[in-house]
Amino acid sequence: MSSAIIVGSGIAGIATALRLRASGMDVAVWEANDYPGGKLHAFEIDGYRFDAGPSLFTMPTFVTELFELFGIPAEQHFKYDRKDVLCHYFWEDGMRFQANADREKFTQSAATTFGIESARLKAYLENGQRKYELTAPLFLEKSLHKISTYLSVDTLKAIANIHRLNIRDTLHGVNAGQLKEPHLVQLFNRYATYNGSSPYQTPGIMSMIPHLEMQLGTYFPKGGMHSITTSLFNLAQEQGIRFHFGERVDKIVVKNKRAIGIETVSGTHLADVIVSNMDVFSTYKKLLPDQSHPERTLKQERSSSAIIFYWGIRRSFPALDLHNILFSGDYEQEFEHIFEHKTLFNDPTVYINITSKEKPDDAPDGFENWFVMINAPGDYGQDWDALVAQTRDDVIRKVQRILGVDLSPLIAAEAVLTPPMIEQKTSSHRGALYGAASNAAFAAFLRHPNFSGKIKNLYYCGGSVHPGGGIPLCLLSAKITANLIRHQA
Repeated sequence: MSSAIIVGSGIAGIATALRLRASGMDVAVWEANDYPGGKLHAFEIDGYRFDAGPSLFTMPTFVTELFELFGIPAEQHFKYDRKDVLCHYFWEDGMRFQANADREKFTQSAATTFGIESARLKAYLENGQRKYELTAPLFLEKSLHKISTYLSVDTLKAIANIHRLNIRDTLHGVNAGQLKEPHLVQLFNRYATYNGSSPYQTPGIMSMIPHLEMQLGTYFPKGGMHSITTSLFNLAQEQGIRFHFGERVDKIVVKNKRAIGIETVSGTHLADVIVSNMDVFSTYKKLLPDQSHPERTLKQERSSSAIIFYWGIRRSFPALDLHNILFSGDYEQEFEHIFEHKTLFNDPTVYINITSKEKPDDAPDGFENWFVMINAPGDYGQDWDALVAQTRDDVIRKVQRILGVDLSPLIAAEAVLTPPMIEQKTSSHRGALYGAASNAAFAAFLRHPNFSGKIKNLYYCGGSVHPGGGIPLCLLSAKITANLIRHQA
């Protein structure tokens, strides 16, 4: 039986391990932390439970199909509900909008609220759907770094329609040109943050992302986001995958341009295939220091990071839902501060995720658990203590302006996560949430491939490589990587 070692137990690492195990390989996973899941983790403070990282769940079939690989009905081990409301949006001028998950209802409600023709908004959403359907088989489901990918009907169809993909336009340019109404433009500009980029720089093809929410749905897993990790980790253990926690990998062993194993504090461990679920930058710099590095790829601009406040709130807020956005009054200035000045704007957009809306026992009765995230630059040596203090005050003032409530005396429990802490916990270079940013027309092609072109039997999965960050793309990276390994065998 051939064997595989996975470096890192993030969601892509666990999914790759499961796929390789389903193909008959012996699989072991090494993890520096004492828990699985990477960013997809959870913790508790004073009776308030928080999902530590990703808070949006779409495309659940990418999770359930991992159970189906072993003939196990997923619904027995992993359950979730579809949300009727995508998000509650709030603006400084008093405008509020509840985004319905049903596309027809969303279109009608938005047309009435923002005073535009429903046909214009409908056309925008249909264009986004067409972009997704044209590009998903090429950009998301296959390696962009294999000739075979480009010798297909899907590729020819995408190339024939490349003028419709708005690759050379910015997302803001597309949104401003097609939607015009400022609140709606800002609402749809926000989707650039789904891959840690700026709407004023990322290509217009990103206007396909709303389709993933409105047509394919958003969901809440029973037990919270962390249940994605726990359910797949339990499945992996049941299938005989071995996990070594609290044991950092020090080096990937390469002999005659072939990856043959890893070195840890407990010794050298050999395998036929090595897969790194570690950030690709850190993989090269820490685990492959003696090998040649793809410097152009590693020097790519990093995606945005985040400051996250985990607040236990001694009150409930009926105006808020699971997902809430309090928009900046100057979105362009906010992104200019993040990407050009590497700092934070004094009027940040505030995302508030409240899982106790769906899972009441995440907070004491009548109270709420607030996951409050602000987009931030990566760690370039800034004074993070000062930035956190400034941002905390800015967020509290923003809540006061928009919701009319002084939040300070209501904060009963508190923790904070910063870009340096994200890097320390997950080895994500500069604390980037999505690896490289997508602030360029062909950024997708510049992402590191899921395999090494110079070292045989060495592969990569996770948010820092193709096709990108976020739970769905990480799970797709696992699928691409496992397929490459099977075809190589």
